[in-house]
Amino acid sequence: MEKLNRVSSGLSEKLPIKIVQFGEGNFLRAFVEYAFQKLNQEAGFNAGIAVVQPIDRGLVNMINAQDGLYTLFMKGVKKGEEIQEKELISNIVKAIDPYASFQEYLALAREEELAFIISNTTEAGIEYIESDQLSMQPPVSFPAKLTVLLYERFKHFKGAADKALTIIPCELINYNSDTLKEIILKYCADWKLENEFVFWLTTSCSFHNTLVDRIVPGYPKDQIEEYNSQLDYKDDLIVSAESFFLWVIEGDDKLKAKLPFEKTALDVKIVADMQPYRTRKVRILNGAHTAMVPFSMLYGNETVKETVDNAFTGDFVNKAVFEEINETLNMDKAELASFSEEILDRFRNPFIKHLLSSIALNSISKFKVRVLPSLTGYVDIHQKLPVHLTFAFAALIRFYKGSWKGEVLPINDSEDIVSFFESLWKSDDYEKIARLTLQNKSFWDEDLTLVPGLTKAITAALEEIDANGIENGFTNFQKQINNITQKV
Repeated sequence: MEKLNRVSSGLSEKLPIKIVQFGEGNFLRAFVEYAFQKLNQEAGFNAGIAVVQPIDRGLVNMINAQDGLYTLFMKGVKKGEEIQEKELISNIVKAIDPYASFQEYLALAREEELAFIISNTTEAGIEYIESDQLSMQPPVSFPAKLTVLLYERFKHFKGAADKALTIIPCELINYNSDTLKEIILKYCADWKLENEFVFWLTTSCSFHNTLVDRIVPGYPKDQIEEYNSQLDYKDDLIVSAESFFLWVIEGDDKLKAKLPFEKTALDVKIVADMQPYRTRKVRILNGAHTAMVPFSMLYGNETVKETVDNAFTGDFVNKAVFEEINETLNMDKAELASFSEEILDRFRNPFIKHLLSSIALNSISKFKVRVLPSLTGYVDIHQKLPVHLTFAFAALIRFYKGSWKGEVLPINDSEDIVSFFESLWKSDDYEKIARLTLQNKSFWDEDLTLVPGLTKAITAALEEIDANGIENGFTNFQKQINNITQKV
């Protein structure tokens, strides 16, 4: 087959560079490029993307070898129906390695139609490195590289307000753009850049916090022959992703005018405050993942899909989400239900093998952030313990014993947490195990023995799990919990 490029594909159109994107990995190519391609197709946006490799080694050469073209395969489940789509992404104009071609990188600042900066340099990418200097070609950190680019644009266009940029980071940290802006301003101070530039940066440029959500397995090396059989060209940059897509961006009507995503079918929400959406994702998607891992693995499942397809564990997850987690969220109930159904469809995706063991990393800290607020929030609202989340909490504690039915469990946590549970589980006193775990403030930032009835409930659940297993243990626990704490 012929190698994919613009000549072989007949895609000779040259789009103006309106977007500089820091990062060339699978996620951005399956998410941002896809989003702007839809904006081009459905809203006449006419935007090309210049991709910047943020670290010393990357995919720039491979991207340029295919003239920025690659195929995105999207697979998933929606309302029980399997979805399979593919799209040839064609909006990357060029890819630049600033370590090899710093002047070409700097020239991006002088692009007339440049309007947006997008990034995903991993959670560690938005960092301050004290040794970075304006004179370096390039500086090490992404924020320093961006400061250099912004400063070059300010100088070239003499501080023109209409040449200011809209900066939309996609790194998976909360308040990502606020953090990025803070570091850029620190570099401005370190490098003693003029006040006029800082004024342009803070009044003409705009920074927008975001939430991104799409599972992107990336290059499907294990099924590459199957994917290649669907193409009539050779593509070394195939990307696979789930069908689900959500992009929440903090912004106002000005940003909506700049990014007319309402003209597309994409779920892009430009809102004044993205925190409710982040809370929704963390509590429902991440929370359900974290809550299901211990009890589902102890039950005998290996994957997320097996968990939601199984009659017992699937019903458990469903009730934990719809009857307990959603009860604690101050959002439109119909919208929460719709989002939850989408999440369960994602969990059922037959094209993604999501191992429970891969989610088990750092389960204690994840439970604190993702599940515990739902548990305590439910108590605050209903004055009783949520049955499913409480049992999931007990299963988590039992999981950290490290073995089950003669098999070693995939405990993957910090040494101090692992050591704590190793010592604790030398005892067979379930009340002591429950009490010492719940009152460990280094885990939960609070003493959970103060939650009425929780110590007794966890103790009972641990006893049932060890005596009767997960399914029968939960059935018995449901009968007991009303006696333990019907009203707390």
